[in-house]
Amino acid sequence: MTTPPAPTRIALKVDCDTAEGTKHGIPRLLRLFDGLGIRATFFFSLGPDRSGRAVLRVFTRKGFLAKMLRSRAPSLYPLRTMLSGTLLPAPDIGKAARAQVLSVKAAGHETGVHAWDHVGWHDGLSRWSPERVRSEYAKLHESYREIFGEDARASACPGWTVSDAYLHERERYPLLYTSDTRGGGPFLPRASGFVSRIPEIPSTLPTLDELLGDPRLGASGDLSAVFGPLSGDVVHTIHTEVEGGPYLAAFGELLRKWREAGAVFVPLETFAVEAQRSADLPVREIAPITLPGRAGTVASQR
Repeated sequence: MTTPPAPTRIALKVDCDTAEGTKHGIPRLLRLFDGLGIRATFFFSLGPDRSGRAVLRVFTRKGFLAKMLRSRAPSLYPLRTMLSGTLLPAPDIGKAARAQVLSVKAAGHETGVHAWDHVGWHDGLSRWSPERVRSEYAKLHESYREIFGEDARASACPGWTVSDAYLHERERYPLLYTSDTRGGGPFLPRASGFVSRIPEIPSTLPTLDELLGDPRLGASGDLSAVFGPLSGDVVHTIHTEVEGGPYLAAFGELLRKWREAGAVFVPLETFAVEAQRSADLPVREIAPITLPGRAGTVASQR
């Protein structure tokens, strides 16, 4: 007899980048996931929301302006977010959205850390000293412990932006896994003469903000036409500001179609535990790559 293929397993990685996205996107996504019986993994930014400073990427990141125009950024991010940290004060996300952050674990989802200062890390990490990396990452973990009363077991860097200093620093924390890179299967990172003990679980699908403007979406906005059929294990990163905002309905329809096609949804920890138990998990270096629809570079295994 022929053994039937294993079902596609999808882990949804939810990045919470901004104060407004965390406060308003989380409740919407929790209702959607509850209705579909899905457990996801949420990664929280918990420090100052300085999203307004991201406009400087127009001058520093090739393709950023084109992406903003193509994705119709003002429809994704409210005016308060686009001015945070510039004309408006930068709200402390961990304080301003504490109730919404706590509601994620109360609803049975997996949680982890994303950033202290999301824009600062994304745009400045390559220039930061090891001491600055240590300070920023420590504040993030301290905030998580203060909110949840326990250590974070998972971490995901903003914009898939990593450095050797960060890879060394993460070893100081009791992490089960990280999800800092794009493409390929789980691996152990190697950097500056050491091999990490912490498995890395990459995101494997393009994000919705990278796909906006793709002609395959058409007038219907059918996301399944862009992603096509899935197979194997998949990690899909979404954002509270996008899928938890104006694209909530389209995202919900995509999830229903994936489930009707036989996919099952699991938290990222499922893949991490399997990676920890693997006797032949590959060791890879990390290098920057470019991706269609995304300005600048992201970290990927090589």
